[in-house]
Amino acid sequence: MAAGFEDLGRRAFLTGAGALLVAGRGPRALAAGLPADAMGGGWLATAGVGEGFAAVGLDGAFAAVTEAPSADRLHGVEASPTGSLAVAVGRRPGRIALVFDREKGGAVTSFGPGAGRVFSGHGRFTADGALFLTNEIERPPEGARAMGRGVVTVREVAGGFAIRDEWASGGDGPHDLMRSGAVLVIANGGIEPNTPEARDAEATGSGVALLDPLTGATCAEGHLSSALASLSLRHLSRDGHGGTVVAAQDLLKDGEARPLLFRIGEGGALTAFDAPEEAWRALRGYVGSVAHDPSGRLVACASPRGNRVAVWEASGRFLGAVPLTDGCGLAAGPEAGTFIAASGYGEVILIRADSEGVGIAARRAGGPRFDNHMARVAWAPATGPHAAP
Repeated sequence: MAAGFEDLGRRAFLTGAGALLVAGRGPRALAAGLPADAMGGGWLATAGVGEGFAAVGLDGAFAAVTEAPSADRLHGVEASPTGSLAVAVGRRPGRIALVFDREKGGAVTSFGPGAGRVFSGHGRFTADGALFLTNEIERPPEGARAMGRGVVTVREVAGGFAIRDEWASGGDGPHDLMRSGAVLVIANGGIEPNTPEARDAEATGSGVALLDPLTGATCAEGHLSSALASLSLRHLSRDGHGGTVVAAQDLLKDGEARPLLFRIGEGGALTAFDAPEEAWRALRGYVGSVAHDPSGRLVACASPRGNRVAVWEASGRFLGAVPLTDGCGLAAGPEAGTFIAASGYGEVILIRADSEGVGIAARRAGGPRFDNHMARVAWAPATGPHAAP
């Protein structure tokens, strides 16, 4: 176990369901990295480790190991779909993206944003692993009440992540980006809540942009109604069948129960998910991560401020929530109907959900201080052109 991690072996799963999770798939750990079968079923995350930060890997039993340390905070993490490389992108400050080898462990290289820009914390590989796309934000003029215009940067993986192309993101303050179906979806967050720019502001100027994934041309844009203008659209998840959802954070702290999860439809139209007012209010205006289960039929969102993970059917029907103090990292679980979530207190839980409700099936404590995001590792040979992150 790498330095900075507490030994997780002395903490057992709290329920018998944990045995189902690891049956036949023990953590056959390599010297540094995920277990030998992790190419088909592990997870990656970012975390605070010791006095610094790191990209970390989790195996089927939720045991964590440092993959690559970093002096800067790392935010989102993305594994190549065709090999062992992965990239963790920094945020606050967004000045580094760390490339590491998740089989061997250790950093391979790093790269920075374009001149005069910062990373937003997210990036995506194309389907063949040849390109890596990042959202970057231009630094606005001093005193400007904006987060800065967005740029989608297209980088050549084989060329040391050198910039090949740059596209307008279609708005200010882009955060997440994701290929879904025939388009590249950009969540332009506009003014970000809880920043100096947000002081006294009541509208974010947020929206989604649907880009042509080959040329970067804008195909469509979607915006919320004026009643929801205080929401910043930030994180994305796809169901694997062309369906996409976007999660929001609220600029205002007025106690209103605004929806924070939306389906992105034809032409960028945004449709709110259903939930009782008390369920929205319990999220305290903040969703930090969103994910589909492996089947694509369920969607979950994590709120570190609300200290819970809430689950819906992909149709928009609310199923329920489970508690997780300071929980934000979230990803698809090992099988249909499951998610895993992690907290800033080092806890990882397995969530099971179906049409009858939501519950915690397994739990493990004693890990690192997990940051905002997790990613399920899936490996398969490339099957098409590199148009799809």
